[in-house]
Amino acid sequence: MCTVCGCSDGNVKIEGSKEEHTHEHTHQHHHEVDGAHSEPLQEGEDLHFGKGPAHAHVAGMSQSRMVQIEQDILGKNDRYAAINRNRFSAKSIFALNLVSSPGSGKTTLLTETIEHIKSKYAVAVIEGDQQTANDADRIRETGVPAIQVNTGKGCHLDAHMVGHALDNLSEIDGGLLFIENVGNLVCPAAFDLGEAHKVAILSVTEGEDKPLKYPDMFYAADLMILNKIDLLPYLDFDVDKCIGFAKQVNPNIKVLQLSAKSGEGMLEWVEWLSANRALMIKQRVDELQTEINQLKALI
Repeated sequence: MCTVCGCSDGNVKIEGSKEEHTHEHTHQHHHEVDGAHSEPLQEGEDLHFGKGPAHAHVAGMSQSRMVQIEQDILGKNDRYAAINRNRFSAKSIFALNLVSSPGSGKTTLLTETIEHIKSKYAVAVIEGDQQTANDADRIRETGVPAIQVNTGKGCHLDAHMVGHALDNLSEIDGGLLFIENVGNLVCPAAFDLGEAHKVAILSVTEGEDKPLKYPDMFYAADLMILNKIDLLPYLDFDVDKCIGFAKQVNPNIKVLQLSAKSGEGMLEWVEWLSANRALMIKQRVDELQTEINQLKALI
């Protein structure tokens, strides 16, 4: 049971999948509590972490015990995130964690983004949902690899799950990895996946006060994408007010307005990706140069 968000592992049973999964890195399960843990089952390119409804609390558990479990869970997650971050750095992979409510248009934005950049960069996607491989199938139709991670009762991806998914990806050195998180503006805010940036996607079909209602998510994000702006003429949505609320929560957040359907604003988004990927690679080069200089000093 994850007391941080109320989700629970349950039993992992997927027809046709392998009973055991082995992988190169040594992860324990993200929701290990009192020694109990489970590993993902793999079905083709899909990883499954369980099925069934989520539960909100642990009956009979003291508040202090719940706090301790929360600290343990997040501490373990941060260690796995550090492993992922090192793996990304070693292969110069620019990884983004895309977060939003369900229905914000994340997957459509991804498919359109991929069409813009796949001829220039290696691209891969890790798809997070509670069940089905629908979104991963849509991504695969673009010709890029996608790993579906089904969280079962879980309401977010964690670094352990992403680590497993990375074991199933190859040939994206120097490229872009998009991690499409489970549709949820609450729990994913607390879980570092090892990404370079969290990108919060907000559709204009939602309320402009979303940044105030879910401040942790917008505080954790470096970029907010205001999506579906082609619908603005038909909606009562105050763009300036929404951006103001986001800046109130996070003064440093950058905001892009776009429509994945009409293409408006897509160029700015692609330019942001290219510029920040280049910055990441430059930082990696600088780090390597520093290491070389330190080694030279030992000669």
